[in-house]
Amino acid sequence: MNDMPLFPKRIKERRPLIHNMTNIVVANFTANGLLAIGASPVMASAKEEVADMAKAADALVLNLGTLDTDMIEAMLIAGRSANVHGIPVILDPVGAGATPYRTKVSVKMLKELRVSIVRGNAAEIAQLMGEAGEIKGVDCMESESSLRSPEELFDLAARAADRFGTIVAISGKEDVITDGTTGYIINGGHPMLTNITGSGCLLTSVIGAFAAVESDLLLAGAAAMSYYGGAAAHAYRTAGHRGPGSFQTAFLDALAEIDQFDTASSIITPRQAAVRRKVWL
Repeated sequence: MNDMPLFPKRIKERRPLIHNMTNIVVANFTANGLLAIGASPVMASAKEEVADMAKAADALVLNLGTLDTDMIEAMLIAGRSANVHGIPVILDPVGAGATPYRTKVSVKMLKELRVSIVRGNAAEIAQLMGEAGEIKGVDCMESESSLRSPEELFDLAARAADRFGTIVAISGKEDVITDGTTGYIINGGHPMLTNITGSGCLLTSVIGAFAAVESDLLLAGAAAMSYYGGAAAHAYRTAGHRGPGSFQTAFLDALAEIDQFDTASSIITPRQAAVRRKVWL
């Protein structure tokens, strides 16, 4: 935890190459967000080149927002190449549960690839586990996470981590991340994030950037979510209160200053969260 302030500085110094196979809705916002924190984005999706691109990258991000058969094939090719060369693979099962096909593809990725971290909202992760959850559009939905306490979200993530053998991150009003045994609850962020398309998708890619510079992937994911939330809160305070357009611009500016934030206090363990909840009650 003491090394966390070094992570955003490493990103700016090393400029890790993040290979994003993402959806058409968010590609521009994702690329600009990664550039803002100091990473180098590439958006290659042709199956003829993705193996080579993944091999050259420092992290691979697979985003299932706009699926088609060619993209699925290309993602599997890229994922296998990343696995062979020890490159972290970050999966965003966008809209899992919206259709049986989308859920099937999400599970296929988890079964056929060694996914380092999967990041979704509570509804998406619940659907992967065969549980109820409301899915709408490509962005984070507050509805499912608002029905669960942070401890319940952590339990959902832990069960998913055990089932799929990967680190699971759930973003929402409060974020959680776990490898099934240990993990963190992250407080912070701002509800305005739900008013700009692609905020969850960009978070997944930011997690990829942090994973590219830190071998402790659980801590890397927690740090990414913490700094991302800190940037959102800062953006709202500076200009975001004017509306979503101003917030998006201010948010990109805040991401460019991410190494100036001290967000370690926003990360707590489930035990600490339970103690705090008892005190509040």
